[in-house]
Amino acid sequence: MGSRAGSTDDGHWSSESTLALQIAHNRDARGLQGVIFTRDDRAGEGKLSSRLGLVTEAVEAPAGMDLYAYLVAQLSKGGKADYVIVDEAQFLAPEQIDQLARIVDDLGLDVFAFGITTDFRTKLFPGSQRLIELADRLEQLQVEALCWCGARATHNARTVCGDMVVEGAQVVVGDVNRPAEEIGYEVLCRRHHRKRMTSSASRSGTLSPDVLPVNHA
Repeated sequence: MGSRAGSTDDGHWSSESTLALQIAHNRDARGLQGVIFTRDDRAGEGKLSSRLGLVTEAVEAPAGMDLYAYLVAQLSKGGKADYVIVDEAQFLAPEQIDQLARIVDDLGLDVFAFGITTDFRTKLFPGSQRLIELADRLEQLQVEALCWCGARATHNARTVCGDMVVEGAQVVVGDVNRPAEEIGYEVLCRRHHRKRMTSSASRSGTLSPDVLPVNHA
């Protein structure tokens, strides 16, 4: 198989980590050894987890870490790497994405990068933008997420106390399973993301004041 740099993205947090774990398992079963990088996983530092309860050890990739240099150092010490998996790739810096491309081009290894493209404000993550620019192949996950209304979910919403927020730091670790009073995330269709109507807001029948219809005289 030819080496490639790839991005698998579904626009939401639904099954990217599960697929990353499946790829690792399938290759491990064939006797291949991989290096897994991750950043800010919900299970904690140095972990790759899915909401199905699967967890494996990974290498935490903080800001400033040179992924190419790390891999070269491991290989120089006698370590083995047949492939590389990167989860939460959207959190990486653009220069770290460049390092992944160098792993493909200079070391001849397959790199499978998983992540989402846009943040809760519908803005591209810098890492995702660079990955789109450099990846040999982009694939969208086939597992489709649905908005609470039943339409296809295309946007990520950040919630605090169940209410959608559109301001704040781009990266705040949260999960869909957290209590409502904590920071969480919900996937919405574009219509309800634009109206800031989460599932809890729909139950209360309220809309954000700045998106109410305006009658013109």
